Amino acid sequence: MQIYLARDNQQAGPYTLEQLNQMLASQQVMLTDLAWHQGMPEWKALGELTKGKLVYEPVGYTAPTPFLEKTPLQNSTMGKVQSGKKPTQNSELASITTRILAKIIDLLLWLPAAAIPSFFLKPDQFNQLSDIQQKMQSADTSTQAVQLQQELFTLIPIEAWQAMFVYIIIMLGIQAFMLAKSGQSIGKKLTKIKIVDAENGEKVSLMRVFTLRSFIFIILNMLFMPLITIIDHVFALSEKRQTLHDKLAKTKVIKQ
Repeated sequence: MQIYLARDNQQAGPYTLEQLNQMLASQQVMLTDLAWHQGMPEWKALGELTKGKLVYEPVGYTAPTPFLEKTPLQNSTMGKVQSGKKPTQNSELASITTRILAKIIDLLLWLPAAAIPSFFLKPDQFNQLSDIQQKMQSADTSTQAVQLQQELFTLIPIEAWQAMFVYIIIMLGIQAFMLAKSGQSIGKKLTKIKIVDAENGEKVSLMRVFTLRSFIFIILNMLFMPLITIIDHVFALSEKRQTLHDKLAKTKVIKQ
């Protein structure tokens, strides 16, 4: 039996059953690694084949016939492949430019939240708001700036804050739904790119694609803008083009 393994979009093998079991025992391979051999319709995790054990005992397999069309290309070195239902297909990473464009589109969708208070302010309140903003620009100390900021927040009616909160919740809900369904925010859908698992290219869970990858970094960017944004995207200059939030969620962004 010739068994092929794949990890991080790289294929290795073939290995005999004895070699595979030796590597499992010595933990050279992991149960999360993907495996394929003749008779299997698609790649599967080793843990699924071994049922969680550190030994693979296939039942009723037949010895492979050389040069079958469905047999992966044999080589002694690691070759890049797309692991999953289409093991010979390689997904193309999204370009940095496309990712930035998608991010800009997504950020523009949040601007209406900042404009909502203007619909609730009266003409005299607009004048007060303008005066406060001018004073904030010329504030000499941080204490004065904080006091003026508090005055600005007090000036905005409670109804405006409620409307802003509702808008933000709706936007977060839409984003979570789209990311869970297709791995795409509105910006990514328009630019035809999507988020997938970094190892097997499959769809990512809501916890990883939204909570870890998006929600946490939305909060961090609000608190530490633009430092977090700069650090986050510096990581995208690597070969795999993974930003810091990609690495945290173990994802990557590919062309659709």
